[in-house]
Formats: sequence, structure tokens, C-alpha cells
Amino acid sequence: MFGSNILEIAIGIIFVFILVSTICTAIREGIEAKLKTRAAYLEQGIRQLLHDTDGTGLAKALYEHPLIYGLFNGGYTAGKQNKSPDLLAKGSNLPSYIPSKTFAAALMDIAAQGVTTNATDATTGAPVITLDAIRKNVTEMQNPEIRRVLLYAIDTAKGDLNKAQANIEDWYNSGMDRVSGWYKRSTQWVILWIALVVTIALNVNTIKIVKYLAKNDTQRKMLVASAEAAAKDTSKQIGYQAAQTQLDAQNLPIGWDNDCLTSAKMDPAAPNSFWNTFMGPLLGWLITAFAATLGAPFWFDMLNKVMVVRSTIKPNEKSGEGAPKDSQTPQVITINTNPPPTGGGGGITDATADQNPPPPPDPPAPGDTEPDGCGVTSTDLTGDQGLPESKGGMI
Repeated sequence: MFGSNILEIAIGIIFVFILVSTICTAIREGIEAKLKTRAAYLEQGIRQLLHDTDGTGLAKALYEHPLIYGLFNGGYTAGKQNKSPDLLAKGSNLPSYIPSKTFAAALMDIAAQGVTTNATDATTGAPVITLDAIRKNVTEMQNPEIRRVLLYAIDTAKGDLNKAQANIEDWYNSGMDRVSGWYKRSTQWVILWIALVVTIALNVNTIKIVKYLAKNDTQRKMLVASAEAAAKDTSKQIGYQAAQTQLDAQNLPIGWDNDCLTSAKMDPAAPNSFWNTFMGPLLGWLITAFAATLGAPFWFDMLNKVMVVRSTIKPNEKSGEGAPKDSQTPQVITINTNPPPTGGGGGITDATADQNPPPPPDPPAPGDTEPDGCGVTSTDLTGDQGLPESKGGMI
């Protein structure tokens, strides 16, 4: 039972981590919807990719190109000139995502026809875009870094316009991998701060919860039942409201009311100690906050693994370690140290041999002078004087 209780406590803690992670992620998504930080990171990455840090040259022309301008409302406004955007940077009305194919097509059109198209070109018809026309115009670009990138994409395409566009798409995707890394790191930091605020506001102390579940079997089993129901849900999606409701319904020592604070004291023997008033709660909050930064998907996978371990241990505890039902009495074997009465060659006999002893030997025949004479009289025996003379040695 000890191993089963430990697993149930682990399942309960993991389920609490899932709920807290879901709440923190939902808050992060709400902040993202308001600030559009993804758009700010994308705009910063495109400016660095096009070597237009101030956003007044090629980056501005790209955002104002009809293929991209239709992805957002309003005009283009360059962001701050930083190596990377702030954690809570505002993306205003800019798009949060630009497909690589759209980016490559817009950049090739800018390289072929210039930044702007006048009314004459629009009415008389612009020339057909070819690699030769693009290469000719690229050599006149005032951005040497981008000129070199485009010339490489055109020359390696070997006359194939689609291949040149694919080369530009690959270059754009590699640059966006860097932007994705920026955003993931910033998201981790933002969720960590959100988790700290949520953990302290709700008083979700991991150490307290572990001690509480170890002493309260009923609440532990209720929490495990909720975790099992969540693990069976194939969608693995819990909304903010559902997570908040589940957390409140578990009757755990969470919150700042007197009942919660009294039900799971850190050290009941010394309520005013340094551990009870500061160090213990701080450590418990930090554990919960760091766990929340891993995200609900991570803890869902961990929950499934622990459930598998528990399912293998539970049947063994129910069956116990008793003797098998079809046990048989082993056969008793004894060793007979006395030689068999008839000169046999075995010293190991069955225990049943002592219960049925062999019959006594027949009495000697009349005239036997030795017990082993086998019925031969002494008169038939040859004396020593009748034996042949011994020659000695071995033949």
C-alpha cells in the first residue's frame, strides 16, 4: 500500500500542475491577444532579415506591398530599434504571421519592378517577370546584403523561376526560426511571472498539498479520480473556466482563508518558525511556478506515464503474496544409511519403505554351520590341506 499511496500523491500533484498551467497559459494568451506580441517579434525579425533596422527602406516596402498589406489593417509603423523586442512588446495592427510563399513573391516583385509602381505602368502593363529582369534590377538595389542574397537565389535556380522563389522561401524560414526562438524564450519568462502571481494569489503551495494528501485518503482518492477522468479525455483540452472550477472543487489547502491555512500547516509544532512563515511557503510557491512553465501538455504526458505504472502495481497489491492455491505436499525423501538386506546398490529409499519392511530371511537349512552357508553342509567343504599349492606372484 505504501507504493500505491506515493503514486496517488504524485498523480494528484501532477493534476494540480495541469490545472495551474492551464490557468497561466490562458492568461498568457489573453495578454497576447491584447498586445499582439507575436506581430512585434515578426516585424523585428523581418527588419533584421532585410537589413533595415530603422524600418524605412526595404522592410517598409515589403509591408506596404499589396500581397502583405492585405493581411492587416492600417498603415505600417516601425517598432523600436532593439536587438530583440521587449517581453510585452506591442504589435499594434501588424500581422502575426506572414506565409513564406507570400514573402518570397512580394520580395521578388519588388526586386523586379521596384518599390513603387506608377500609374503609367499600371495602365500600359508591366513587363513579364523573368529571372533575367529580376537579376538586372537586383544589381541596382541599394541594399548590398539583400542584393547578394537575391543574386545567389537566382543564380542557383538555373533559369527556374519557381526554384528561385523556393530558395527565397528557405532563407525566410531559416530567419523565422530565430524569431520563433525569441518568442518561445520570452513566453517562458512571461508565463513564469504569471505563474508566480497566480501561485501566490491562490496560495498553491506544493509542499502543503503533498503533506495534506498524505494524511487525507478521501481527498487524495477524489483528486485521483478527477485526474483519471482528465487522462481519459482524448482532446487533452481544459479551458480557463474549467480549470478554475476543478481547482476549487478538489477541497485542497489552497487559498488564504483560515480553514485552508489551518488544515495544512507547514510545521504545526512550531507555527511561528522561519520555515513555517517564510522559507516553506516560498519554496512551495516556487515549485508550483516552475512546474507551470512546463505547460499542460508536458504534465498530461507525465500523468499518462504515472497512470500506466499505477495500473501495473494495483493488481499485485490486491492479489497479495500468499501461497498458491494449488500447492501440493512435497514428497518426503529419506536417506537409509544401513545397507540393504539383500545387497542392493541404492542408499536412497522412499519413506514408505519403512512402513512395509521386507520379510525376514529364511532359517538356515539343517547342517549349516555358517549363517551364509546357503544350505551347504560342512562335510562338503574343502579343507585347507586339500587346496593346491600356492605358486605366489601374479600371472
